[in-house]
Amino acid sequence: MKLSRLLEGMDYTLVKGFMEVDIKEIQYNSRKVEKEDVFFCIRGYAADGHDYAVSAVENGASVVFCEKDIQIESPVTVIRVKDTRKAMALAAANFYGKPADRLKLIGITGTNGKTTSTYMIKAILEEAGHKVGLIGTIANLVGNEKLHADRTTPESLELQQLFDYMVKKGMEYCVMEVSSHSLELDRVYSVNFKYGIFTNLTQDHLDFHKTFENYYGAKLKLFKASEHSIINVDDAYGTRVNEDTTNNKITYGIDNKADFKAEDIEMHSRGVRYSLVSPHGKNDISIFIPGRYNVYNSLCAAAVCLSEGINTDIVKKGLEKVQVPGRCELVTKEYDLGFDIIIDYAHSPDGLENILTTAREFTKKRLISVFGCGGNRDKTKRPIMGEIGTRLSDLAVITSDNPRDEEPRDIINDILAGISGSNYIVIENRKDAIKKAIESAEQGDVIVIAGKGHEDYQIFKNNEVIHFDEREIVKEILDNLQR
Repeated sequence: MKLSRLLEGMDYTLVKGFMEVDIKEIQYNSRKVEKEDVFFCIRGYAADGHDYAVSAVENGASVVFCEKDIQIESPVTVIRVKDTRKAMALAAANFYGKPADRLKLIGITGTNGKTTSTYMIKAILEEAGHKVGLIGTIANLVGNEKLHADRTTPESLELQQLFDYMVKKGMEYCVMEVSSHSLELDRVYSVNFKYGIFTNLTQDHLDFHKTFENYYGAKLKLFKASEHSIINVDDAYGTRVNEDTTNNKITYGIDNKADFKAEDIEMHSRGVRYSLVSPHGKNDISIFIPGRYNVYNSLCAAAVCLSEGINTDIVKKGLEKVQVPGRCELVTKEYDLGFDIIIDYAHSPDGLENILTTAREFTKKRLISVFGCGGNRDKTKRPIMGEIGTRLSDLAVITSDNPRDEEPRDIINDILAGISGSNYIVIENRKDAIKKAIESAEQGDVIVIAGKGHEDYQIFKNNEVIHFDEREIVKEILDNLQR
């Protein structure tokens, strides 16, 4: 491809070199650069790509994009832009032939509910016979093909590669989680969505966004790039989204007036039944994932799919089939223990409160929780989660999560600062904490292991990663106890 095609729609200044240059690939990691590649100097939080421009040229880059002055003596083309992140997003779309334009994109943003909602929408669309790709926290899916996901929303270059692959595989729809990080860092810049969905906004990621207003402002970007907004109007920030957007708006909720509303909700230990009242009539819905918050997730999924012309019988069948790894996942189906063990990804105050409140509804005796907080992340939420965990549990086992570069005990002490009662124990080693919870359980109890969900690893100092799959750990402990 010629460089001139990569530059279509972009404001730039040619600092040196020539425009009619042949290019092979786009890179933002200098170590991946090969002959005739384009290198984008991206400013990160740990490193600045401008510092690696010379290395990229030495590795073969023929074109360098920058947003500040760089000194390169080699005879290469240097192009200056105002924002290299936005420029890379545009260039990647051009390089792959704007594949997003050939997909119906459904983007979901919010603190909680993104993953489950994407799986619900995918299940309904596939029940209707459509080919669907999914991008999110657990994995990237192209139909039934599972691809590894490094982050909730890929960097713009990898995102366009994924869109391109989906188009080549015949996907009609792509339903994706759109994180606040990706919106703030312009990973989805220039991408147009048919539907933007707002689930909720509660405390998380303030280590990155610093303030709630910044967090909200990042989320709002999705709706400015969407043809239709689907909004949870029971959430206070959802009401703001409804006021701050000017596109076609569709609302959903339980408590407030909404276009798609759940009534006559009946909770049970394996799921929820309710009546869906919408412009399409009144229909009975069943989902086999417990929790009031999953009613909200199913409402937004139904709103999208019914708006796409899918009939209510298909919506009902799709929702009945949904199972999401690590989201209120019962991992003791094959055991006759007298108590249940649930694994959930809840790692924010609101997420922990949701899963524990849900579990409480079907707990006959004691609710036992196991949770911690991640290192190198928002420290202000730690005492809040300590308070929630001990208030809603009969016994809380405080432990480690992904400590990363922090000392696990320091993180635990931050959690303990929010606890006033005595219904907790501290066991730093997470496997030992899970074992203790299981050994403590009696007939009628429920154990909730929160924080990691689908993750199969733990992260320690110096980016040391160990295998840690809680399904395997629970099975190993139970098998050993039953011998």
